[in-house]
Amino acid sequence: MKAVVMTKYGSPDVLRLTEVEKPTPGDDEVLVEVYASSVNAGDWHIMRGKPFLARMLTGGFRRPKYPISGTDFAGRVEAVGRNVTEFKPGDEVFGGKRGAFSEYICVKEKALVMKPANLTFEQAAAVTAAAVTALQALRDHGQVRPGQKVLVNGASGGVGTFAVQLAKALGAEVTGVCSTRNVEMARAIGADHVIDYKKEDFTRNGRQYDVIIDIGANHSISDLKRALSPQGICVGTGFSTVFHLFQFWLMGSLASRTGSRKFPSFMGKLKHEDLVLLKELLEAGKIAPVIDRCYPLAKAAEAMRYFGVEHARAKVVIAVKQDMTSDHLNKVAGVEATN
Repeated sequence: MKAVVMTKYGSPDVLRLTEVEKPTPGDDEVLVEVYASSVNAGDWHIMRGKPFLARMLTGGFRRPKYPISGTDFAGRVEAVGRNVTEFKPGDEVFGGKRGAFSEYICVKEKALVMKPANLTFEQAAAVTAAAVTALQALRDHGQVRPGQKVLVNGASGGVGTFAVQLAKALGAEVTGVCSTRNVEMARAIGADHVIDYKKEDFTRNGRQYDVIIDIGANHSISDLKRALSPQGICVGTGFSTVFHLFQFWLMGSLASRTGSRKFPSFMGKLKHEDLVLLKELLEAGKIAPVIDRCYPLAKAAEAMRYFGVEHARAKVVIAVKQDMTSDHLNKVAGVEATN
């Protein structure tokens, strides 16, 4: 089978489309024929091996231990192990596991759920990592309740577009922060208010929020504190540099212990019950993936470059089964991520 492999850390040029052995499912595994995958920030950091802590996710400090790239996928079940009870060959599924930039992948059944009938494979492949992170940030760490004021800093990215929609689904009044070109998109996916960070600094306009989901990672803890209500929570989910990472770990932890405002940070973790909930929300039309561009598997390096160097909006999808065009995918739930 074909898979996108990296044998060393570096730029997107390290990614190579290579023939590898097709996996065989174990007793507790499901073999999925991958129809589509998508790019996440974690994939970008793992590929580059930067920050250095990202290498812990690959299990290799000098070179990647798990060379096949990608995490999110959607596809059709080809075979199941003898202990698998939830799926059968032919089922359309989506989920997450390292090694998704490939034609086939073996996964535990708890890492999968049935694909919503109202989503294409390409749309379903854009969900898992970003939506799980947004859900856990809002519900588990931000403890969002109906009527609260929630601000999403980085509302136009993969996690951010889901965070805006999920916060609305939780009953919050949502403010999205993004650049000028993404203002209309943020409004279209449900933000009640949108702040263009090129024109206004949300930490200095005098307004305060009950919960801030900080994906942008472009403000200090002291700045974020000004924008929080006295009992507010600021959840750190995205870190552009090691400095921002340690700022949340150290300064955020100190501020949480010494004041009434809390600054938790976390990395999303795939949980079956969260995938089930997201599937229900997708089927109900309460959330929908927003897709910027789509690339064929052979151009995975180009997709990664567009994601990390040219700063893609929302999700970048890789069509594994067929060579789809971005025109087929750009419009999702009435939203068009135009350039």
